[in-house]
Amino acid sequence: DDLRSNTDYTGYTAGSPQVQWFWDVVAHLSKEDRARLLQFVTGTSKVPLEGFKALQGLSGQQRFQIHKAYGDNKRLPSAHTCFNQLDLPEYGSKEQLRDRLLLAIHEASEGFGFG
Repeated sequence: DDLRSNTDYTGYTAGSPQVQWFWDVVAHLSKEDRARLLQFVTGTSKVPLEGFKALQGLSGQQRFQIHKAYGDNKRLPSAHTCFNQLDLPEYGSKEQLRDRLLLAIHEASEGFGFG
């Protein structure tokens, strides 16, 4: 897949269990949730016309990045849209990763309500 082949890793490798689980989860997301994930990490829900190799960041072309988030693995994934960067905690199972990722992208797309 285009996004996967245009992704850089920091703290993980393409063969890390968490990275393998991430891509498996992404492969099974609905079209709407894929758009939410893209919006969460990059700030846009649209794929660049030229594909993910042309993804733009704060200073021009910037590949999609997955960084290991150190610390408590109960935290949600976080993102830095200026750098197309997903900070992914070292979850212990694919199910935990899926649940946390979906919660993060849904909360971000719906906003946090106070009332």
